[in-house]
Amino acid sequence: MKANELRQKYIDFFTSKGHKQISGASLIPENDPTVLFTTAGMHPLVPYILGADHPAGNRLVDYQKCIRTGDIDAVGDPHHLTFFEMLGNWSLGDYFKDEAIRFSYEFLTDWIKINPDKLSVTVFAGDEEVPRDDLSASVWRELGIPQERIYFLPREDNWWGPAGEVGPCGPDSEMFIDTGRASCGPDCRPGCKCGKYFEIWNDVFMGYRKTPEGTYVQMERKCVDTGMGIERTIAVLQGKKSVYETEVFVPIIQAIQELCGFTYGGDEGKDISFRIIADHVRTSVFILGDQRGVKPSNVGQGYILRRLIRRAVRHGRKLGIEGKFLSGLAETVIGMYSAPYPELLANKEFVLSELGQEEEKFSATLQKGEHEFEKMLPNLQKGNTKVINGRIAFKLYDTYGFPIELTEELAEEHGFTVDTQGFNEAFEKHQEISRAGAEQQFKGGLADHSDLTTALHTATHLLHQSLRKVLGEHVGQKGSNITPERLRFDFTHENPMTPEEIAQVEDMVNSVIERDLPISFETMSLDEAKAQGAIAFFESKYGEQVKVYSVGDFSKEVCGGPHVERTGTMGHFHIQKEQSSSAGVRRIKAVLEK
Repeated sequence: MKANELRQKYIDFFTSKGHKQISGASLIPENDPTVLFTTAGMHPLVPYILGADHPAGNRLVDYQKCIRTGDIDAVGDPHHLTFFEMLGNWSLGDYFKDEAIRFSYEFLTDWIKINPDKLSVTVFAGDEEVPRDDLSASVWRELGIPQERIYFLPREDNWWGPAGEVGPCGPDSEMFIDTGRASCGPDCRPGCKCGKYFEIWNDVFMGYRKTPEGTYVQMERKCVDTGMGIERTIAVLQGKKSVYETEVFVPIIQAIQELCGFTYGGDEGKDISFRIIADHVRTSVFILGDQRGVKPSNVGQGYILRRLIRRAVRHGRKLGIEGKFLSGLAETVIGMYSAPYPELLANKEFVLSELGQEEEKFSATLQKGEHEFEKMLPNLQKGNTKVINGRIAFKLYDTYGFPIELTEELAEEHGFTVDTQGFNEAFEKHQEISRAGAEQQFKGGLADHSDLTTALHTATHLLHQSLRKVLGEHVGQKGSNITPERLRFDFTHENPMTPEEIAQVEDMVNSVIERDLPISFETMSLDEAKAQGAIAFFESKYGEQVKVYSVGDFSKEVCGGPHVERTGTMGHFHIQKEQSSSAGVRRIKAVLEK
């Protein structure tokens, strides 16, 4: 079964079960300071899992673009990816364990024809805080999964959440396919690292709420969140050993073969470079081509994008590819994915242009790194050792973007070696800091629904409309990041704002706050919202329902919420800084003062 077929079958199955298909969200999370990218299908739905009403109802299904950055340096093996597609279905206070498990079993066995004899499942074993999940086990038994293939596993295996310190959480039930590989021993079970069992799906039952006191209480409104990764699932269904052998990577790898003259599968060292280039180009295209696409930079999402592009270029160099080559590979990716993700085609020129520019910049970076190495060389040659300190090698990497492999090449040319252990220690320390910023899970932003966060989120609407009134209707939101302390708002505008423009915008927002306007919302289709003059910077499935928030007679915008009930409760709005974010994009940092 191919990826496109699996994606469509999943949507068809769940719409036949009363689910409404919703549009997948942007890869760039809105108003969430805790993660750089959308990391899972449930990420954009956190506010609704926490209790907000979804405009499409309480049974939902979609496919979602996801990026996880913690494993960038693991990409190159046959399994790791930075970008992946997640299929998901949700029950928001509707059905629970029984129906969710029956849906999963029916889809796996009837719709994608997995042999039930190859299925094993896991359920929560229980502990001193929450009892064993006997209900899920009994449903699996009723469906025909024998007791010996139902595994009761502890919290670290079969429990999700809460997203922060408190909130919804609960046990899950995971489904595995027996690959037929030999068992690694008597303790081998689903979840074992030996590869005998392959996880294909996960049903999360959010029936508990963790309190500030650390106890778990049952919730009246229970939710289900499920997830199935497209790439890994089709690899199993097609009997492939690796996701890179499936149709979502083969065309990219074939294009790389034509560029370098080598054949994938002939040499593991070169195969690593093939996989890194294929994965990183695909991910870069999705970041650049996103409806909130960002450019390469030295901070946040732009830094991750720059890392991906430059790592791909470096491995192209290792394969002997000369000149700029990423744009050609990007066209292959866009051709493969433009049907399910039309935004890639709409943003094609931007994608190709930015990739080309970044390749040129990296070429200059490599020249600068080589120059810095040459400057260091006389002092190195005066020393008593022929080993280049690991901290020096890391400085070349961190400050100038100069890859360790090239430092080693230059060192060898001059009779030196590199203290790679020292480099790795410095690099690992850097990675720990990066992971803490990139992969922290849902501890703030919209997830906490705090009064401060809610007020600041409302303030972004007032700021957005005020900017359009003062600067012009070309202004559009390019990004938003909210903490309980401040808001950060990126918007399209070429020139720095004048002090008079900043004061005018600030006064306009405060005028709306002082008027104590009511905030209301209506549910309608996106076309209806646009017809009413609502601001909306994304497209949706035909007929999909959206929420349109109105701030009195001042602004009307498509948004998921949350918002204050009246503007008079927000406090005094103050712009702290207006600055450049990237070419053609400005950034405002602002606070609400009580």
